[in-house]
Amino acid sequence: MSDPVASPPPAEASQNKSPRWRRWLLEGLIFLAAFVAFQLWQARSTPRGPAPPFAGQLLDGQAFDLATWQRQQPGKAGLLYFWAEWCPVCKTTAGNVTAVAKDWPVTTIAVQSGLGENVARLMQESGHTWPTLVDPRAAILKQYGLPGTPSFIVINPAGDIRFVSVGYTSELGLRLRLWWASL
Repeated sequence: MSDPVASPPPAEASQNKSPRWRRWLLEGLIFLAAFVAFQLWQARSTPRGPAPPFAGQLLDGQAFDLATWQRQQPGKAGLLYFWAEWCPVCKTTAGNVTAVAKDWPVTTIAVQSGLGENVARLMQESGHTWPTLVDPRAAILKQYGLPGTPSFIVINPAGDIRFVSVGYTSELGLRLRLWWASL
């Protein structure tokens, strides 16, 4: 005797199921959309267009001016990296910044990390050689409308902000953004 509520034959069941790769693709796209939306939300207060000018003194004693820095590397995008010595995520991104700094113009801003001598000692202990400004009151961070550290600003050769990223960013992600901003 056959059961009137029997399940469909296997061939029909497989036709009703979508392939596994489609589900993974859909889940990946949903994750990517959520990630991009979160990044845009975090950078909502960041100015668009021309990068706000700022100047200061680097740890090595040299004067720094954003407009001069940009003119010194014509045709190349540059990276501003905002970090803090007390930030655990900044410690994980430091190696990415070091690798990128070998090929691209990078200037870093040490936010609320103490006075210049403290930051210089910390950088020496960590082996970081990036050009660094000290921003003890987070004035530059606030000027750029960033919510915290680590934050990355990619500026194109024309001096416009092209990309803003808050939180962990991979070396590949930084390199792709710098390359794209240089086009």
